Amino acid sequence: MTEATHTRRVFSGVQPTGDLHLGNYLGAVKRFVEMQNDDWEAIYCIVDLHAITAGWAGREGMRSATRELTAAFLACGLDPDKSVLFNQSQVAAHSQLGWIFSCTARMGWMNRMTQFKDKAGKNAERASLGLYAYPALQAADILLYHATHVPVGEDQRQHIELARDIATKFNLDFGAEGFFPLPEPLIEGVATRVMSLRDGSKKMSKSDPSDQSRLNLTDDADAIAKKIRKAKTDPEPLSSDLEGLEGRPEALNLVNIYAALAEVSPDAVMAEHGGASFSTFKPMLADLAVARLAHIGDEMRRILAEPAEIDRILGKGADKAAAIADPILEKTHDIMGFVSSR
Repeated sequence: MTEATHTRRVFSGVQPTGDLHLGNYLGAVKRFVEMQNDDWEAIYCIVDLHAITAGWAGREGMRSATRELTAAFLACGLDPDKSVLFNQSQVAAHSQLGWIFSCTARMGWMNRMTQFKDKAGKNAERASLGLYAYPALQAADILLYHATHVPVGEDQRQHIELARDIATKFNLDFGAEGFFPLPEPLIEGVATRVMSLRDGSKKMSKSDPSDQSRLNLTDDADAIAKKIRKAKTDPEPLSSDLEGLEGRPEALNLVNIYAALAEVSPDAVMAEHGGASFSTFKPMLADLAVARLAHIGDEMRRILAEPAEIDRILGKGADKAAAIADPILEKTHDIMGFVSSR
């Protein structure tokens, strides 16, 4: 097989775990919306099969989380007519290619995956096989669509490297040069790494027991403003330049949040607000955050009031996804010599 030319296509998957926050918005969803307006074929997947690797939220919990994530995508501006938006379990080809890649990946590769160690902790012997092997399914999610680029955080770079290794090995093992592309990671920028509002040394996280540590996409204007006003800072005013914030993680975090929401560089924020007290800077940040985010929560609540429409959008997206994925899976089977009557 000769070297293939692949369509410039982006794929990303997000687990339906509910409670999306500012970090998810700036690091993922906002970028998804921007990419659908660029020169990409964009495929965005709610990876509900991955969501069961470490437990199950229950039948209604799974449905609720899937619909909430879909509503968040839509409320943030993702257009299902411009992008493909669907949930993973509706396209059976993900699981089928995931098994093939589980037989392609090597145990040594899987043992080097640091996220399993982080997630399993001291209870690795009690972790599910799915949690151990999910990077092979993740590679299938990407390569099933011949995706060429994947927007991820730095902590996911290793998984994209694994997908490249799996693609390379499959292509070599079956004499299918260039059949699966080698996807490139699109790593998030510094300004989109959002830290906790209570501890600037830790990433903003939905698992933090304090709701005051994060801005949830479902927060209304009052909640957003209150959390910004109460965000942890130090007693000194903002320095005159960015270098002066070294060793001041909470101050740097608020500057980075302002920069990301205003779509300017942190240096530009310092040029305008350097030397300001936090009693001056925080209200301006609160006003900006409310202007950028409050409508998202309002729109999510409107969308969630119509679950049947959400399910219709996901079903239509699954049909579009399958139209891309199924021929690639069929060609994969053919390359491997699986007999088919089609």
